[in-house]
Order: sequence, then C-alpha cells, then structure tokens
Amino acid sequence: MRPAFAVGLVFAGCCSNVIFLELLARKHPGCGNIVTFAQFLFIAVEGFLFEADLGRKPPAIPIRYYAVMVTMFFTVSVVNNYALNLNIAMPLHMIFRSGSLIANMILGIIILKKRYSIFKYTSIALVSAGIFICTFMSAKQVTSQSSVGENDGFQAFAWWLLGKYSIGALTFALLMSARMGIFQETLYKRFGKHSKEALFYNHALPLPGFIFLASDIYDHAVLFNKSELYPVPVIGVTVPIMWFYLLMNVITQYVCIRGVFILTTECASLTVTLVVTLRKFVSLIFSILYFQNPFTLWHWLGTVFVFIGTLMYTEVWNNLGTTKSQLQKDNKKD
Repeated sequence: MRPAFAVGLVFAGCCSNVIFLELLARKHPGCGNIVTFAQFLFIAVEGFLFEADLGRKPPAIPIRYYAVMVTMFFTVSVVNNYALNLNIAMPLHMIFRSGSLIANMILGIIILKKRYSIFKYTSIALVSAGIFICTFMSAKQVTSQSSVGENDGFQAFAWWLLGKYSIGALTFALLMSARMGIFQETLYKRFGKHSKEALFYNHALPLPGFIFLASDIYDHAVLFNKSELYPVPVIGVTVPIMWFYLLMNVITQYVCIRGVFILTTECASLTVTLVVTLRKFVSLIFSILYFQNPFTLWHWLGTVFVFIGTLMYTEVWNNLGTTKSQLQKDNKKD
C-alpha cells in the first residue's frame, strides 16, 4: 500500500509542481530565486520541527560532510534557475535534466573507476543524441525570434551555447548534480542511509546563502504583490495570484520530495528511477499540450531517444523479464 501511495505522491506532486513553476516563469522569468528560497524555507522548517526535533536530535552524519553536500546542492539549484532566465523552454529544460544518467556514468567511470556493459553505453549514446537534437532544434527556434537567420543551424546553436550560456549552465548543473550523487553514495556507505536527515540539512544549511540574493528576492516579492488578485477556492481569501502560484509550487514540491523519500525506503532503486522517469515524461507531455510550447517532430524524436535511453540504462526490460520468468517458476511449483 505504501509504495502505491508513494507513486501517487510523486506523480501528483511533481507533475503539478511543474505546472505551477511554468505559470510563475511565464509571468516573471527571473523568479527562480524566490521560488527556490520558498521551497528551501518550507522544507527546512518542516525538517527542524519533525526530523531534527527542534535541534535536540544530533545528526548521524557529521555536519562538515553536509556542508560540502549543501554547497553542491545550492549551486545546482541556483544554476538551474539561472538557466530558466536565458530564454530556454520548460520542456527542453526538463529533457536536458533527464540526462543525469549520462553525467552519473561519466563521473562514475572517472572517480569511482566503474565499468559498464555495452547495453548501458548504448543507452548513453541514445540519451546524448536525444539531448543534442532537442538542443540544436530549440536553438534555431530561439534565434529565429532574434536577428539571426534560420538558414544557419550551426550558427544558431553556437549563438545560444556561447552567447546566452543557457546550455553551458545546464551542463554545469548536470555534472555538479552527478558529483553530488557520488558524494552522497560514499557517505551512505560509510555512515548508513539517512535520507530524511539529508533532506533537512540540504535545505536548512543553504538558507544563509540567500542573503546574497536578497535584493532579487525582494524585487520579485514586490512584483508578486502587484499581480492581479485571485480568490482562493474553499477558504474565500483573496491574494495576489503570483503568491498563490508560489504557495502551490512549494506545497507540491514538498509532496513530490516526500513521495520520492517513501519510495527509496519501500522500493528498490530501479523502481524509484523508473517512476521518476515516467513522471518526467508525463510532465513533459502535459507541458507541451497545456502550455502549447513549440515542439517539432525533431523534438519528439529527441524526446523518444532520451526516455528510451534512460529506460535502457535502468535495465527495466531485463528486470521485467527476470520477474516474469520467476513468476512462471513459482506457478509451476504451485
């Protein structure tokens, strides 16, 4: 029952979170910092009350290790938000971040000296091809709205990559996120798994860093106050609509993270990866259809490559085959 409940939380929380994030970003593209601050503050307060027991519960993992992890986590969050400010569509943002498997494999080979099967190397090639196709085609679309002509696809790609830094920012965030995952893996092997504790410290420790972003957060808070009023259903209170979107984004983000946490404690990592991958696909389809984001056949081809490659990496088909054969053996025994 709990795994099914967790899957429901992941799909409901993460998919609706993407909706409210896009509603916020479409009105104020530079609002990423205030969104991140609100999410961090909410999760930190919740963790302080229920996980840290008002500060009375000592951490199982020394704070100095969390400090390193938090530096990586904070950097990834800020850079991903910065990329949204650089004229990058939400679907492309989601697809590019789906390439985390590539970054994990590359850094795993370099740092942990891991070796993988041909099947997994093939999955890397598919995901890489999918990301490149989507990036290249979106670059042409973005620059067609500017002064750059559409007859030179490579020039458009170079302009977006070097001139706007959006793909460079996403690449950096992708590699940093993978490095953080490897760092967490080594910590959990040494001190044991403490996912909920890590969730709290990853959100609480970076809060002082938002001081450097205070002016931007304040400016967007003022803009949010000036947005049109919206009567909140059920409770009948009227608030600026951007604050309502932010509140819903924070709540759905919390639901999403809680669902993922329950899954990690109830299911194998393969199941968690598969659920998160399918959630990304559902979110992508909804974003394209509901918000009418520009998506050509080339984008669809890239999307298919990314998600097939991701599923190949997790070896879903092999595991499904193993499960099926095991069920057949059990039936024969009965």
